[in-house]
Amino acid sequence: MAIFVNENTKVLYQGLTGSQGKFYGLRNRDYGTQVVAGVNPKKAGTDVDGIPVYATVAEAKEATGATVSCVFIPAPGVQSAVLEAAEAGMELVVVITEGVPAQDEAYFFNKVRRDFPNTRILGPNCPGIISPGKANIGITAGEIAKPGGPVGIVSRSGTLTYQALYELKLQDIGVTTCVGIGGDPVPGTSFIDCLEAFEADPETKAVMLIGEIGGSAEEEAAEFIKHKMTKPVSAYIAGVTAPPGKKMGHAGAIVSGGKGTAAAKMDALRDAGVKVGNNPTEAGELMVEIVRGLGL
Repeated sequence: MAIFVNENTKVLYQGLTGSQGKFYGLRNRDYGTQVVAGVNPKKAGTDVDGIPVYATVAEAKEATGATVSCVFIPAPGVQSAVLEAAEAGMELVVVITEGVPAQDEAYFFNKVRRDFPNTRILGPNCPGIISPGKANIGITAGEIAKPGGPVGIVSRSGTLTYQALYELKLQDIGVTTCVGIGGDPVPGTSFIDCLEAFEADPETKAVMLIGEIGGSAEEEAAEFIKHKMTKPVSAYIAGVTAPPGKKMGHAGAIVSGGKGTAAAKMDALRDAGVKVGNNPTEAGELMVEIVRGLGL
């Protein structure tokens, strides 16, 4: 199985008519994803390489049965785009856009959680989600992912998400689903959300977690793993050499007050029984050991 999206998922793109939305929307369709609509009120009635464009998410959903929206709207418009998708009843809203103001993220995250509890937000500032061989929503290159399980991946880092997929493919190990949750301060989907879904998925036998400095998400994930997960986990935390007080890459990757360091996160994960690598390749090698140890 896969978590959150599969071969039956129908996707619409908010921003399909833009250059980036078109590029990745068509790539996702070529991969095999059911990209069924675009949304742009100024271009309703047109199409993008045969994909119809509608004025609103609600109209697109009614016409096509789409349940997932992928947002390629420029940062100032993301808040209204996410809320429009939630109001239309989208089950999942994948927000690729980076540079979304933190106050906007906090507003739509809390409003959606309160008023539209059946809608999940992934991102912002994330590579998206891929269930290899079934659906690819976002900017991940499908060629680097091997279908067929048994590993689930959840990552805060876009680039390291790609490396994890490729490290496993080189070892002929498939992935059920790879979720890039993004590195912004207010992610719509957390490590715990994904770990919980992987724990419940019978085809996911092990999980690879990729974190980074800043915040407490990895420590919270470690607590969840320690008390509620039965499946083995390997991990890597980026930012071991990052100087305190410096923003490193993602908006959420900042260490302050002695909290959020790579060392503290690694210690918490090891205490939870996670095999922690000192670099991305080692984390991949640890997952290979786990998979081989399971006889898979």
